[in-house]
Amino acid sequence: MTTTSSALPAALWRGRPDDPRWARPALLGLLLATAALYLWNLSASGYANSFYSAAVQAGSQSWQALFFGSLDAGNAITVDKPPAALWPMALSVRLFGLNSWAVLVPQVLMGVATVGVLYAAVRRRFSPAAGLIAGAVLALTPVAALMFRFNNPDALLALLMTVTVYCVLRALEQGRTKWLVWAGVAVGLAFLTKTLQAFLILPPLAVLYAVCAPVRWRGRLGQLALAAGAMVVSGGWWVAVVELWPAASRPYIGGSQNNSFLELTFGYNGLGRINGEETGSVGGGGRGGGAGGQWGETGIGRMFNSEVGGQIAWLLPAALVLLVAGLVLTRAGRRTDTARAAFVAWGGALLMTAGVFSFMAGIFHQYYTVALAPCIAALVGMGATVLWEERASRWARAALGVTVATTAAWAYVLLGRTPDYLPWLRWAVVVAGAAGAVGLLFAGRLRAGRLGRWFALAAVGLGCAACVAGPVAYTWSTVDSAHTGSIVTAGPSSAGRMGPGRMGPGSGGPGGGGGGDGDGGGMRKPGQGVGQPPQGGRTGAGGGVPGRGAPGGGGDGSRREGGGMGGLLDGAQVSARARKLLEAGAEHYTWAAAAIGAQNAASYQLATGDPVMAIGGFNGSDPSPTLARFKRYVADGEIHYFIVGGTGGTGGTGGTGGTDGMGMGMRGAGGGGTSAGITSWVESRFERVTVGEVTFYDLTRPKE
Repeated sequence: MTTTSSALPAALWRGRPDDPRWARPALLGLLLATAALYLWNLSASGYANSFYSAAVQAGSQSWQALFFGSLDAGNAITVDKPPAALWPMALSVRLFGLNSWAVLVPQVLMGVATVGVLYAAVRRRFSPAAGLIAGAVLALTPVAALMFRFNNPDALLALLMTVTVYCVLRALEQGRTKWLVWAGVAVGLAFLTKTLQAFLILPPLAVLYAVCAPVRWRGRLGQLALAAGAMVVSGGWWVAVVELWPAASRPYIGGSQNNSFLELTFGYNGLGRINGEETGSVGGGGRGGGAGGQWGETGIGRMFNSEVGGQIAWLLPAALVLLVAGLVLTRAGRRTDTARAAFVAWGGALLMTAGVFSFMAGIFHQYYTVALAPCIAALVGMGATVLWEERASRWARAALGVTVATTAAWAYVLLGRTPDYLPWLRWAVVVAGAAGAVGLLFAGRLRAGRLGRWFALAAVGLGCAACVAGPVAYTWSTVDSAHTGSIVTAGPSSAGRMGPGRMGPGSGGPGGGGGGDGDGGGMRKPGQGVGQPPQGGRTGAGGGVPGRGAPGGGGDGSRREGGGMGGLLDGAQVSARARKLLEAGAEHYTWAAAAIGAQNAASYQLATGDPVMAIGGFNGSDPSPTLARFKRYVADGEIHYFIVGGTGGTGGTGGTGGTDGMGMGMRGAGGGGTSAGITSWVESRFERVTVGEVTFYDLTRPKE
């Protein structure tokens, strides 16, 4: 027993038998450094996106809410996504209580796991250096540092998509059915994380296996069929339960207009994202590179524009150049060549996902691009190392030089979009990039010896520094800042923001943005999110765990109660008086209160710890509950208060289906009519209580 126990740490430290001695310590160091980086200043973000944090809180109190992904423990309505991403956070909160770390640390662990899986995927066919480069590039990508510290579903999605590619590459090595089935399981779980976005990488991976797997063609088709079956089972069991469960005894499916998860999947979260026709949302974007729309211009340049480029595109040109170089180097390989398959797998996943993101006319947020980060990182790690191995060839040296020069020039452009942030850095990047590119052109021609090795190392060092200096700076700015609310962006104040009523150049900051769906929401001051400090949204390392009166963490109480866009798509800063009012006797009701829109409801729920019904779901436009059902809830004494203040409009009914006062109409008149009808009925029947700027109607006290 003693021998076995002592051998395990030694094996963990040594790694694979053919690895150099430094490989495994370097990997463990990379993972520890990634964890330390992502944990830095984590609690400054408070509850981050209170929409999902409220659902996490509900899941920690009710197993039914955990299963369905309900916004409240009373199970009135779900979030507008499947619940897989909520499950780890809710279990964490059950164990450690509701606080910022319990909500966000699971995302950090997913980030560390993604770096580890990416290393393993690249290392299997290439060198440990390739795996380490890939892992480091992923960890230092600004949008990855953002989303692996935030509680949106994208962290788990990125992990599962990376696992999918890893399993496919393992299956391609010997045609093992087991690994292809595991890939199907990973895709199914990714579907339960963010529905159809999980399928974006499937076409290139399926075609790759069908063409290149080392088994007969009939066997390949049979294996793909088994993988598809595993995907359907792992992703479809929950869908089947929800669709077969009697609608009257489960929560309403948020984001749908017919209380159907299938409608949500193929409508609001599916084709609606492509064509911009998301019923119940706030409008689509530009089409085909046109003038743009609510979510920014579409077209081939979208990943490079001022709204997205600083999030993900630092090494995107390098990845594309290295993809071509890798395919050229492996062009003479056999059909089953695993090196070429790796380039095709990561390159195909990158091009497919980036292409859909570039042309989708519906809701699109910058942080979606975290799905591209593992692909870019893998291509950079694989391409750079295989070209270095071929550096005796003139064209390989030229490709390396062009990659470094292009990346440095592009970093100069990106850094120029934030001219007040480290203004010296863009010039340092250009100088280092030029010196590194020239040095790489000659590195392979020098004679072996100490001078030649030092020259080569200097060229490589300058080239690497020029390539990563920009993203490292943006990543540090990201982890050193608080990010709360529904729309968050990485890096310093960027040159633009997208979303309804998007700001112009120079506005915004971490956490700023526009409105949207469950991943996005609300107009607010640039850089300001739910419960976020008003000035720039930044807090120091001492930003603590949010208190019950400050659902987002931080905040100086100067914000009005009720959020942006009339409070419909943003949260509220809940005062101590309002919290005390709702908490009094809350144990006697299923819901302490009801409010229009999920962000409003989430703020009060997180502040009090008691369920608050979100009428109309995220946008207030879902037809749930109906007026008749709401009247039954009131008659049965299940709801104590109705919250009106902060919802904007006239007489408390605005913002529930008309306009928000900023020129943006909400789609889905049925939902808006339901919310407005409930509000009008409450105002005409019950006594009002005003606390600050917020009006509460006591549903237990009818007017005389």
